[in-house]
Amino acid sequence: MRRFTHVTNLGRVIDIPDALIARHELYGGEAGRAFVAGLPERAERFLDHWELRLDGPSMHGRCALVLPVLRADGTRAVLKLQDVDEETVGEPVALRAWDGDGAARLLACDGATGTLLLERLDAGRLLNDLADTRAATLVVARLLARLTAAPAPPALRRLGDLVPQLLDRASAVLPRVPDPAERRLLADCAAAVREVADEPGDRLLHWDLHFENVLGADRAPWLAIDPKPLAGDPGFDLFPALWNRFDADEVRWRFDAMTDTLSLDRARARAWTLARVLQNSVWQLEETRTPVPDHLTIARRLRDHPA
Repeated sequence: MRRFTHVTNLGRVIDIPDALIARHELYGGEAGRAFVAGLPERAERFLDHWELRLDGPSMHGRCALVLPVLRADGTRAVLKLQDVDEETVGEPVALRAWDGDGAARLLACDGATGTLLLERLDAGRLLNDLADTRAATLVVARLLARLTAAPAPPALRRLGDLVPQLLDRASAVLPRVPDPAERRLLADCAAAVREVADEPGDRLLHWDLHFENVLGADRAPWLAIDPKPLAGDPGFDLFPALWNRFDADEVRWRFDAMTDTLSLDRARARAWTLARVLQNSVWQLEETRTPVPDHLTIARRLRDHPA
């Protein structure tokens, strides 16, 4: 992996992986380039503010630069530098609510910049590397059972507010789907969402708990990272584990295993999972792309799956 290396005024070496730079330039344009350009100064600022020492090569997720650090007392941590948007603004709220129960622990936060100091997990031990996808699915299910156990804090975005917008946007773009069978399938997804829209739920959802967002740790076998939290029905959280390392023949097994582990009403969970398919497909269509075939397969398998 190539990296852009910046030496700060205090002699610290801040490596920014080229993949992270390319992603911000591709999707963020001028704002993305400005974010990347400001990363060395921001890193320097918070290394000083929180009395941190760099402790290894930089890492990155889809949007954030992550620096392994040591705190003044020698505790291992990571400094996460990211933009503030509608998805990331709730991350510290959720992490405080969970307080390490099923997720990485929040150690400090700067709300203005979205910069987080987090418990360091084992970045070399990803759930995605587990050979047995059924075992990995059950790990996600057990984590979700813990993460969604309590009501969401009031500051978070709410599924109940997103659903009417989703249905309106779906009505606008579904006529663009050229294949009649796919158009009917997405219309069925929308119909399923309408059936549960009046009861969107109030649990604290992770929203993005896929296999790569689960890492090993010293204090627990597995912990979640990178929530994009909202308040809603836990059934809305199942989709990522259905799509991870996708296998059409495993969709129903994974869905049944997760709904059993979380003690969910299967019909409602199916409707909220179809809502995720609809949401993803609307995003694709709005960008003049076609829905993801794997997502449509998930919808077919669940639509035809008896509750």
